Amino acid sequence: MSTNIKANALFALVDVNNFYVSCERVFAPKLEGVPMVVLSNNDGCAVARSAEVKALGVKMGTPWFQMKDLAKQHGIAAYSSNYTLYGDMSGRVVEVLKTFTPNLEIYSIDESFLRIETVLKHYSDPRDMGRTIKQSVKDTTGLPVCVGIGASKTLAKFANHLAKKHTQFAGVCDVNAMSKAVLYQWMTETPVAEVWGIGRQLSKKLKVLGINTVFDLLQASPQSIRQQFGVVVERICYELRGVSCLELEEVAPAKQQIVSSRSFGKPVASMEQLAESVATHVARGAEKLRSQQSLAGALTIFIQTNPHKSFEPQHHQGITVALPDPSDNTLTLTNAALRGLKQIYQAGFKYKKAGVIFNFLVDKPSVQQSLFEDVQVKGKSAHLMQAIDSINSRFGNAVIRTAVSGTKQDWKMRSSNRSPNYTTRWDELPIAR
Repeated sequence: MSTNIKANALFALVDVNNFYVSCERVFAPKLEGVPMVVLSNNDGCAVARSAEVKALGVKMGTPWFQMKDLAKQHGIAAYSSNYTLYGDMSGRVVEVLKTFTPNLEIYSIDESFLRIETVLKHYSDPRDMGRTIKQSVKDTTGLPVCVGIGASKTLAKFANHLAKKHTQFAGVCDVNAMSKAVLYQWMTETPVAEVWGIGRQLSKKLKVLGINTVFDLLQASPQSIRQQFGVVVERICYELRGVSCLELEEVAPAKQQIVSSRSFGKPVASMEQLAESVATHVARGAEKLRSQQSLAGALTIFIQTNPHKSFEPQHHQGITVALPDPSDNTLTLTNAALRGLKQIYQAGFKYKKAGVIFNFLVDKPSVQQSLFEDVQVKGKSAHLMQAIDSINSRFGNAVIRTAVSGTKQDWKMRSSNRSPNYTTRWDELPIAR
């Protein structure tokens, strides 16, 4: 087996605590200590819970309507998702982390892996660096983080889990500095489902083999595990032993498919409103295409009614529209998407959701130019898209958009209690009183 081992590797995983909740609390300090949840699209269910809400037994994904009595009893505050704010705050955290090491992988909106073995000379030990990172992020962004340190990414994830769950670590845990006896004790006390990459379903299969804890998995034969679960779980076994098999992805791989969709805030029946929604999704997806230097060869457009309202007439339909040449031009993609929408739309239905899937993505720099393509027109198109992206980036999302995407957009998802975009809009800047 090839493990791509690098000697003396040391990883740190920096994870923002209760990220969405913490972002809201940065700009509303009165929420500190208040039980609160952040809700999904259309204020449907809890996608983030404060520690106080978790202590009340509220599970991730609990519908808001089921929580209302509990909310009244315990004063739970509910906020609509503000993805613009969360995305900007995530970027600010990453900028802080880049000051510690250039070797960084953005794993998710609230987590980043750092390679730190080459930058430790400025610190007394890895935990000292972890504490410095923790304080620097707090001072710069106001967000609380935990730092887990280990000889592999999986061990760093495990260390971060300990740092979050056990107050004696004060938010920074280095399993590399533990004696084997202490480390193995922590592993024995931790269910195998907590291992990065294992999860609930796979843990059920492992338990059939008597593998119930992290320590049990550590002791298992990697070769035997590979035979039953494949090379991915085998690598996890080696990673738990301190063998670094998973490299940092310092440049995120381009997505092979881009999906842009949203549920409507209220039922939509008209072709005009569906067209507004589809055009809006095309614009979002096209911007993502351009940001990763990709072109789409085809679009899949889909519309659907509410499957939970079985007493209403149902219509779920999709269509794939191939493009003559791969494109990232919003206007070209919008025209293709609307042609597809006209073919699948049927009057008389109350639609709940619409979306666009960008398929057959290709790398833009490597695409062969068409023999009949007008180079001058193509250049003007690229400059136009670049100008639109630049203006929207500077002045706010969708400041410039196609006319067909509409102005009122009454179908947009509900967000009745969304916090202001404190960091990205001049007219929503926080005011110190």
